[in-house]
This record gives sequence, structure tokens and C-alpha cells, in this order.
Amino acid sequence: MNVSDLAAMRRNYSLHELDESSVAADPIAQLRTWFAEAVDSQLLEPNAMTLATVNSQGQPTARVVLLKEIRNEGLVFYTNYESRKGEEIGHNPRVCLNFLWLELQRQVRIEGRARRIHDEESRTYFQSRPKESQIGAWVSRQSKVIASRVILEKQYREIEEKYAEEAFLPLPPFWGGYLVEPDLVEFWQGRISRLHDRVQYRLQDQRWDIERLSP
Repeated sequence: MNVSDLAAMRRNYSLHELDESSVAADPIAQLRTWFAEAVDSQLLEPNAMTLATVNSQGQPTARVVLLKEIRNEGLVFYTNYESRKGEEIGHNPRVCLNFLWLELQRQVRIEGRARRIHDEESRTYFQSRPKESQIGAWVSRQSKVIASRVILEKQYREIEEKYAEEAFLPLPPFWGGYLVEPDLVEFWQGRISRLHDRVQYRLQDQRWDIERLSP
């Protein structure tokens, strides 16, 4: 199939069903169930999720980040606070996350607010990473323009030599975790004839209302 055939590309979805009467009462519990199924299915990077943010001019941007923890309060990922996404979250903490598990014909969309987690939590995770990744975090001024890759590699070698005798590096002051606390979560299950199942959780007065959406 070539590019001119894009309009004809379609697939019927029929692997699973999703009913609002049988989902967990809490969306985090339902997410844990679906995430475990994605892991058990040996999908490639099941923790990859699209993160959408908005800048001060109202321009949305999206990129893929990796989920590192599911807490009762929400979802945790780590990044450079001075990156474009970090700057945009600083301007507007409202964000959206999206998981796409094509092999299971499923999506999960999450709307909520992002806030930084405590430095000690970030330090614990940072120093659990491979040493090469710790060095990379110190080297990268994420999203900033650089003249060439040579600069990165030179800085990497310098930091590698500086901490050659250390088991791990200190936490960079510009790096750490965000917790996304959801107030809306939608679970999408592909179905035949494009009559997909969509179950939405909305936080209302500290409780979750569960509703079915039209496909």
C-alpha cells in the first residue's frame, strides 16, 4: 500500500469489550489492570505515553515520555525541568497523557495537573538509573540548540572522568519527576464497525463518575 491509498487503510477491531458496569470504581485501579495486561502481552515499551502541554501563546506540543510509576494519586515521569515541556508545565500545569496499545486495540487518555515530586524521590530514582544515563542527564540541556553532537560527546567524557570513581552522580538541580494527578480518564477499546467502547471517569466533588461516551 502506498501513500495514495491512505484513505483506504482500515482495520476492524474485535479483540475485547469494555463496559461501564464492569470496570473498576477508580480509574487508577482500571489503569493498573490494563497496564498489567499490556506488560503481560510483551508489547514494546508499554509504558510509552504521549505527553501534551501548552505554551504561553496557547500552542500545544506533544512528545513521548516513559511512565515510571503508577501511584494512587497519579502517574510519574521524569525529565529535565528546563526542557520545553518543563517550561510549559511551569506556565500551565494542565497536561494530557495518552497511551496507545495497538496490539490490544486500546487507548487511555488522561487529563490532569502536573506537579513536581520531592527532590529526595527524584534523587532515589535518578541514582537507580544506569550510570551512563545519569551522565547523559547532566550533559543534556534538553531542547536547547547546540552546534553539533561533538559538543555533547566532549561534555560526556568530561563528566565521565570527573565521576569515574563514584558509584553514582548527584541529582542535577534541573532534573526530576512530575506527578500527573488526573481529573478525567478515558479508556478506549476498539470494536467492530467503528462502534468503539469508550468509558470515561470524571472527578466530581472528590468522587469518580463513570460514563459511557459515544464512539
